[in-house]
Amino acid sequence: MIRTSAAAMAALLLHSSCAFAQESRTATSGVFQRYAEQIVKIEVVETGSAARVSVGTGFFVDSNGTVVTNYHVISEYVHDPERHRIELIGADGSTPLSVRAVDVVHDLAVLRSELRPARHFTLAPVAVAQGERLYSLGHPNDLGLSIVEGTFNGHLQHTLYPKIHFTGSINPGMSGGPTISEDGRVVGINVATSGEQVSFLVPVENAIALVQLESAPDYQPPDSMLHEIGRQITEYQAVYLDGMFDDGAKTVELGPYRAVTEPAPFFRCWGYSTRERELPYERASHRCATDDYLFIAGNQRSGTVQMTHQLLTTASLSRSRFYALYSAVFSEDNTPIGVEEHVTKWRCGTRNVRNQSTPVRAVLCLRRYRKLDALYDAVLKVAVLGGSDTGLVSTLSLSGVTHESIDTLTQRYLERITWR
Repeated sequence: MIRTSAAAMAALLLHSSCAFAQESRTATSGVFQRYAEQIVKIEVVETGSAARVSVGTGFFVDSNGTVVTNYHVISEYVHDPERHRIELIGADGSTPLSVRAVDVVHDLAVLRSELRPARHFTLAPVAVAQGERLYSLGHPNDLGLSIVEGTFNGHLQHTLYPKIHFTGSINPGMSGGPTISEDGRVVGINVATSGEQVSFLVPVENAIALVQLESAPDYQPPDSMLHEIGRQITEYQAVYLDGMFDDGAKTVELGPYRAVTEPAPFFRCWGYSTRERELPYERASHRCATDDYLFIAGNQRSGTVQMTHQLLTTASLSRSRFYALYSAVFSEDNTPIGVEEHVTKWRCGTRNVRNQSTPVRAVLCLRRYRKLDALYDAVLKVAVLGGSDTGLVSTLSLSGVTHESIDTLTQRYLERITWR
């Protein structure tokens, strides 16, 4: 039997670790050298001030100057093309870009330049194993083209449309750049990050579909990209909301009440309670949401459904004091912020209604999208009436939905809030 000393074993492990690190650095350097020239920086410029309003990344996908990027990178231009222009920034200066097609649901756009690149990526379906090493390229914080090494960690489960979980540091400015394998296959398009090495990619299959649409011989760009975006959001929410809160909806029991939970398989629900000794009441919350959202412009998001139930109970407050507490919780403002350029101000109406045998007070707030016809955000807030020491406040938030969908969903939601 051969015996190895502890020192020899440590030296062997150190040598192996150094060799692996050197191999990783060599691979990353090689990927950057081979594919850097196929990546471009994209700027959206406000024409009046000649100042940049956004910086992102794109990449060539054919020899005709076609560029793929994120929709959110060029959204300011789409919403106000008279005030903005899009430019491709290269070593030889800037080149104008035109918008050919957008997919707001998957946050993608196809642009066209007059450049004829010597090299480009070829988009094709790709199979990747969890843990496979990948390389993300882009312009983080406008610091110059950079490469980030990370790993493929499968698809997110709590989304209607898949996103790839990439364990790597994608930063602002890298949006729209490609994440590729060592041999140059595009696996996904950089789209978002949650920090701490948690980043997300749009699967390459979605980019393939949009490029194929744009390159079809009979394809013509829409006369109004905003009209096309509104159409896509309407189609998306018809699928997203189909059957939500219907008769087969799951419910959760909260004290003496029953309310809806997990309205679709791609929702995640959490619960937590506040039980502090110095407080004369307890508050238990149940919240459900998804990782889905559609980027509109600026801080405006759409295509989301969120719901929160709050159970309030007390063993020491008088009826009048509990009512004051209950009213204060019901009066809390849960309406999301918005930019006046994109949405109108909230308008609210309040009334008492009876759902089956359960009396409730309900307030419904709406705001309209200014540039996307027939789409609204809505917040429904409900308080069950009749309890002297317990109460339920429930809030439903919808974004980017039609008036008809608001009517249907709020009615179904109200019907699912009952006494047990």
